Amino acid sequence: MTLQVTGKNLDIGQALRTYVTDKVTEVLLKFVTSYHSGHIRIEKERGHFLTDCSIQLQSGLSLQSHGESHDAYASADAALERLEKRLRRYKRRLKQHHSRGSEASSKLSATDYIIEAKQDEEEDDAGDVHVPITIAETKTFIAELTVSDAVMQLDLSDRTFLIFRNAGHGEINVVYRRPDGNIGWIDPDLNIGPSEAN
Repeated sequence: MTLQVTGKNLDIGQALRTYVTDKVTEVLLKFVTSYHSGHIRIEKERGHFLTDCSIQLQSGLSLQSHGESHDAYASADAALERLEKRLRRYKRRLKQHHSRGSEASSKLSATDYIIEAKQDEEEDDAGDVHVPITIAETKTFIAELTVSDAVMQLDLSDRTFLIFRNAGHGEINVVYRRPDGNIGWIDPDLNIGPSEAN
C-alpha cells in the first residue's frame, strides 16, 4: 500500500504532506480495509490550488476525485470530501450487488496513449503536415464487468467514459457521461454484416 503526495508548481512541505496523507488514510480506512496505491497531486495555477486524488483499490476499482480552492488545504479537503462520498456510494452499491459479486473477474491488457494536442495544421519547409507526437503511454486493463458495475465504476470516478468487457456476452462495451447528465451505453452488435449496417 503506497500513497504518494506530489506538487506541481509548488513545493509540498512536510506539514501539508502529513495532513493529506493522514486525511486520505482516515477516509479510506472508514470504508475499505486496504488499498493498493494512491496518488494525490496538488497543483498551483494562477494563485488557485487544484487537488487530484487517484486511489487504486485491491479489487481493481479506481477512485478519482478533484478539488479546488484558493488555499492548498481547502483544495485537498474538497477533493477528499468527494472521495469520501464516492467511497460511501461504492460500499452501498457493493452491499446491493453482494449476492452476485461485483468484482472484476478477468481483465484484458491494453495500452493507453497520451497524444500531443492538435496544433494548427501548418506545413513545414518540406511541405509535410505536423503529425502529433505521443507524449506518454501506460499499461491499462479492461475489466470484465456487468453493465451496472461498469456504470458504478464510471460514477465513482471523474472519467467521461469507461471501456469494459461485458460479462453477459464477453464483447467490448463502453459507458459514457452524456451532456444531459445521463449515462450512455454502447453495445456493438457484432453479428451485423457490412451490407446490413447501411
